[in-house]
Amino acid sequence: MACWMYEGMLLFGVVFLAGYLFSTLSQTRHALDNRHVQQAFLFLVLGIYFTWFWSRGQTLAMKTWNIRVVDARGQALTQPRALLRYVLSWLWFVPPLMATAVFGIGGAQAGVIWVGWVLVWALLSRFHTLGQFPHDALAGTRLVTSEPLSR
Repeated sequence: MACWMYEGMLLFGVVFLAGYLFSTLSQTRHALDNRHVQQAFLFLVLGIYFTWFWSRGQTLAMKTWNIRVVDARGQALTQPRALLRYVLSWLWFVPPLMATAVFGIGGAQAGVIWVGWVLVWALLSRFHTLGQFPHDALAGTRLVTSEPLSR
């Protein structure tokens, strides 16, 4: 969980810079102008970020917490497998976002649905034989403890 929080702080910078670049290049003056195009652009930027780092074994946050992502055989991920893991990791967020959009749910109810889905998705790892999150099981990847660098 600490690695996840650290990754979120690092991604704030990535998303900020990508959003600033998009807004500058597209001359967007209002936050709602080009909103869907900007969201697609940020999805692409995050995909490149995670695919690149995961295909090399770990992101900066994962390196800090001595965690590596490997395939089922313990080998480094290929870029297509890292991309598959990225796409499947959106299963944490897409179903509740779609449900709230389709049924027009907003405010606190949307928050409850979102938090409930994330909790269910996280609890599913308790029922997996290896304790994997569903997106890792579906992508054929797993998280392992890496050896810390000696100083």
